[in-house]
This record gives sequence, structure tokens and C-alpha cells, in this order.
Amino acid sequence: MESIGDDDELSSKTVSLRRRISFTILLLLLLLLISLSTRVSGSIDESGRRVIEARTGQDLIWVVQLSDLHFSVHHPERAIDFKNIVGPALSLINPSLVLITGDLTDGKSKDMLTMKLNEDEWLEYESVMQDVVKTSGLNKSIFYDLRGNHDNFGVPAVGSSVDFFSKYSINAQMGRKGNVNTITVETSERKHLFVGIDTTMHIGLRGPTNLFGHPTDELLSSLDSHLSQWDNQSAKPVAKISFGHFPLSFTALSHSQKSLKDVFLKHSISAYLCGHLHSKFGKNLKRHHHSGGISLSDNDLFQLNMRQSGAESTSNCSFGALPAAEFWEWEMADWRKNRAMRIMAIDRGHVSYVDLDFKSKSLRTIILPTFPLDSRFMSTSFARHKYECQHMISSSYDTIRAIVFSHSLIVEVVARVYDSSPGFDNLVMEAPMRKLGGDSSSSGATFFSLPWNYRAFEDPLPDRFWLQIEVTDIKGRLTLSEMRPFSINGLSSKVSWTWNEFRVMGCQWAALYYPILWAAMYSLFLVFLIPKCIIIVFKKQYTLKKFIAKRGPITLVLWILQDLCRMPVVWFGYMAYLLYLIFFPWFSGEVYTDSGNRTYMTIMGWVVTSSGADRKHEYIGQPDVMVLVIPHVVFVVIPSVLVVCCLVAEREIYKDHIRTVSGKKEDDHDRGRKKRSQRRSLLFSNRRLFRKSLLVASLALYWKHFKNCWALARAYEMNVVHFPGYSLVVPLLLLYVICKTHKVP
Repeated sequence: MESIGDDDELSSKTVSLRRRISFTILLLLLLLLISLSTRVSGSIDESGRRVIEARTGQDLIWVVQLSDLHFSVHHPERAIDFKNIVGPALSLINPSLVLITGDLTDGKSKDMLTMKLNEDEWLEYESVMQDVVKTSGLNKSIFYDLRGNHDNFGVPAVGSSVDFFSKYSINAQMGRKGNVNTITVETSERKHLFVGIDTTMHIGLRGPTNLFGHPTDELLSSLDSHLSQWDNQSAKPVAKISFGHFPLSFTALSHSQKSLKDVFLKHSISAYLCGHLHSKFGKNLKRHHHSGGISLSDNDLFQLNMRQSGAESTSNCSFGALPAAEFWEWEMADWRKNRAMRIMAIDRGHVSYVDLDFKSKSLRTIILPTFPLDSRFMSTSFARHKYECQHMISSSYDTIRAIVFSHSLIVEVVARVYDSSPGFDNLVMEAPMRKLGGDSSSSGATFFSLPWNYRAFEDPLPDRFWLQIEVTDIKGRLTLSEMRPFSINGLSSKVSWTWNEFRVMGCQWAALYYPILWAAMYSLFLVFLIPKCIIIVFKKQYTLKKFIAKRGPITLVLWILQDLCRMPVVWFGYMAYLLYLIFFPWFSGEVYTDSGNRTYMTIMGWVVTSSGADRKHEYIGQPDVMVLVIPHVVFVVIPSVLVVCCLVAEREIYKDHIRTVSGKKEDDHDRGRKKRSQRRSLLFSNRRLFRKSLLVASLALYWKHFKNCWALARAYEMNVVHFPGYSLVVPLLLLYVICKTHKVP
């Protein structure tokens, strides 16, 4: 009986121990959940909108943007660096959102010519992102990744077997299926609405003819609806940010000729964050858009400077008047080569950012000034309206503010203001900044402020005063922020684009495609038709003899072109080729990943068969095909015509030289011709140096055309049979002229 009692007592103790262990495990899980909730607190409201509560204790949030990761099986270091750098960096920064704006994988062969999706790259992306989420300690739901053109190479339809974005991306795993996704980050004073858009083409072509964003009318309508979701439904002011992959300069219009710019200006968003262009074209890939009283649907072909001319005007301070509609477009550098990351903050409605470069240095301390704003990149209409109409909220203007991210304890933060009128060495204010909230011994993100008399810095010059912040950590290491101009008056500092920056940001390439194409084609037609009409209709003949007698550029051009017209094979060959380029397919190739189906390309795009019941033919990839059409016309066809004209002219001048030196005179200007012959003897003697230089130019043209043909063959799995007209006509015509002009009768 005693043994039975002992067994019961032992069993009771075992049950008690198990209960304690279970309770301890539950308590640890609860603590873990509480720990995660301090990072982000999310909820779904009654209208189905996702709202995150920011726990910064201020009317302040910050988010991180990454773009153009290009994870590649041929460059494993990109993914390795991302895992080793981004996870710890996000743990330090602790953002409210992480936005990854496209080109998650590379989708290119080792020689960079074949462009289609590779599932191994997507498996790597999924694995790396899991490690980053775990290392950062952030909730996976605050990560938003978008599809870029590289993530859409060769995808015949969303959800198809090769649409790896719909399988491995964070958006797909979180159930975000649409082309427009929104998230609201809320503080005690303000709502911050973030709207992500996927404008990749609905049928993904292989590169290089997959370069532009293609918003549909349905997407624009959905975007409009999402951006207005808090209008008239929130007592708090709403700051609106949109993010996508393509800059507006590389975004086409919808079928009804509407644009993303129309919608953004309608809602006067603060900024549009994008990627796509990397940083090889420059570091100032930013553009300010302003309504300027013009119809929002007007599509300008060019914007010469970062800010539109006439963007600044006197504010209307009448009751109920709003500042002019505007927004900033901020393209960011890539992770692919530059290991770039952006931190963007919204402090009491003021938007600022800092771009980080993890390639050149290890960043132990990061400084992001949030007020006063950089006068080069602030929303001018909004700032001037507040200043001129005296709508400034004193609490947002009466302090200098900055966020400091550091692994080490920060012991001192000093703000300095310089007056640049006599030079940068004129320090007009220096004072220590005070930490707001929290324990001063903690590391990570810390908010500092400094009260100041902002009216003392009002000035009609937008770049007279410059701000710099110095941070000292516990180890005595100094970190300086970039010096930036500021303007309390709301005036903008002028920043000019370089030529390369203007090329990619200031030109609306989708709208420029047909004007460039038809200007080139009409010019070529005129080159061949005008001299022919002069011969047939006006019965006028222009020859070298006439040019020598009556010099002038018009006589020179007409003589050369009429000589070209007297070569029927060349004239009819080029005319037929130009008509072929306009009305017929250029080549056929495989535009999908491993489909085996071929389609053909014209100047209007690739012709594909829709997947619907009606099986219609439709053109896709317009204006994307301009990356093949314009270079071929401008850099192959036109140069070949110029070389042919020069060869024809050289033959006539050489014939004249031979007649002169052989004593065969045909006019009364023998002595003058002898003198001209002596001057031309070096270039047009028996050695014909000018002709040899033209042959070198022809070889260069052949080489360029061969490289283009080889790249196309690799990109779309073609051979000569699939593009005979494109690949052979120009070389054969050029070869014919070279042979025809070799011997002079």
C-alpha cells in the first residue's frame, strides 16, 4: 500500500512539473509576441484597410527602401552581402516599413544576352529574405516587394508556371495578389498612406524589349481609389507616398492616354519612390512634378531641369485655397553594384531622406536630419503656402530635428548652421541637441531636437544657410551629416541635371518613340525621293562639274544624292528596305521562358495571341521595342546611307582627278583644275586614302551590326532564317556599293 501511495505522489509531482513547464513555455511565447508587437502593431479596420500603429512616441515615422537587388546565379555575392548587411541594418534602423521596389532577381545569362527567369535565383531570394526577416527581428508583414521588369522576363501570364514572383515573393506569401497594395502607418497626430503599384506589362516579354512600365486604365482607377481611401474619413491629416519600380520617364500612357502623373498630381502625394535606372546615369535622378495650372493630361516630351520652369509662384492665401498640386519623384541607386539603401522619414508631415552606401564604407552611425528640409528636394508649393499664408505650425518649425541610428551610445549631437554668403567658413549657430524620450543609454534609433529662432534665418536666397549635424559616440568617433541648404521661406535651391541625368529623367521616352522614328524615316525617304523628283519632274541634273562651277551646300548635296539615284540597285534596294521596316515583321523569336512558341516583331511591338476565348492578335511591347528599332534606324541604316553617299562622291572626285592628271580636259578651266588636283592629290590620288577611311568606317558599321544581330539571336533564340531582312539587307547594299565604286572607268 505504501508503494502505491508513493507512486501516486510521484505521478502528482510529475503532472505538476509538466504544468509548470507548459506555463513557462506559454509565458515565453507571450513575451515573444509582445516583443514583436513593440516593433509593429497592425490591425485591419472595418473597411478592410491595413493599419500599423507607429510606436515612436512622436509624430514621426521612417521607412527603408531597397531597389534593384538583381540576385543572380552568376553573382552570388549580391545575395550574400544582402543577407550579411541588410538584416543587421534593419535591426538597428527598426523601420515601420521595408519597401523593395523591383528587380528582385536578375534573370540574365552569364553573357548578359539571354533574359528569362531562373527559378534558382528565386529560391535564393526566398531563402535570403527569410534570413533577413529573422535577423532583423521585424514582422514579415511590414515587408513589401514589387515586381520589376527583370522579374517579368518571359512570363506569359500572371500565375503561370514560370511566374516565380507569384510563388516566392513576400507579397505573394502574404496574400497580396493585386497590382495595387496599400498600408497605413498611423501616429497619434497623422496617418501615412503608402501605396505600392506594379506597372509591369501584363504579358512579360524577354529583354531587352521589356523596359517600360505599362499602367492600365483599371490600375489607374484602382490607384485613384486607394489614394483617396482616407479622404473625408479621417480627422487626422494624411501624408501620401506611392512606390513602384519604373520612373515616370520610363512609363507609358494607358489606353485612354492617362498617366500615373495625372493621379499623383490629383492627390498631391508627397513623393513617388522608384528604382530601375540604378545610378550609372548619375546621382541626381530626381524630378519635381508640378501642375502649374496646365491640364494634368498634358504630356510634356521634355523637362530640362529637375524642377519645372515656373513651378514657383505666389501662393493664393484666400480662405480654403490649397497649394498647387505637386510631388517629388525620387529614383534610388541599386543594390546590384552600389549596395544602396534609403531611409525616408516623415516628421510632422515633412518628408526627408538619406541614401546610404554600404559598398564604400561600414556605417556605424547614420544621421537623418528631418527639419529644416533640404531646399533642393522639398515640396516647394506646400512650404511656400505655409510660409506666405502664415499657416506654419510653430511646433514643427521651432526646432531643428534629426534621427540618429547607431550601434554605440551617443554622447553628444551638435547642430551647426553656416552662412554661405561670404563662404562656408562663416558659422552663425552652434548648439548641442537634446534627446527626446527614452533612456539615453540605449542604442539604435534616437530622436534629437534643438529649439531655435527660425525667423532669424528667413532669407530670399534658398541656399544661403546650410545645416550640418555632428554626432559623437561613446568611443569618441565623430560622424558628420552631409551639408544641406535650407529655406524657411519655402524657396527651392536649383539643381541642374547632367546630360546623362537629363537623358533618363527629363525625356518622356514613351511619348518620344514615334516622333523620333518617323523623323528618321521621313528624312531617309526625302534623301532618296527629292533628288529623283528633281531629275524626273524638273529635268535638272546636278554633277561634280556643276558643283565646281557653282559651289554651295545645296549643290553639293543634290549632286551626291543624284549620283546615288543613278545606281538603280542601291536606290531601289534602300527604298524597298525602308518600306519593309515600316510594314513588315523585322524578325521572329521566342519571347516567353521555355515556351517554344515564336512570334514576330514590328515597329508597333510584338504580335501575340491573347489567351482569351476570342484568341485575338494584339501588339505588346510598345514603346519597349524602341530599344531595337531606334538604334537600328539611327545607328545602322542612316550611317550606312552616309557611307554609301561618301563612296559615290569619292568615286566621282577620283574620276575627275584621273582625267586631270591624264590631260583629258572637258572644259576651259584647265589651270584651275590642275591647282585643285594638287590640293586633292593626297586624298584622291592612286592611293585613295579617303576611300580607305570609308572602308574602315564600313568595317566599324559591319561590326556594330553584327553585334546587334548576335545579341538578338541570343536574346530570342534566332538564327539568320528568322531575321534575314534585318540582318542581311544593309550589309549587302553596302558591299555592293563598295565593289561598284572600286574600279573607275
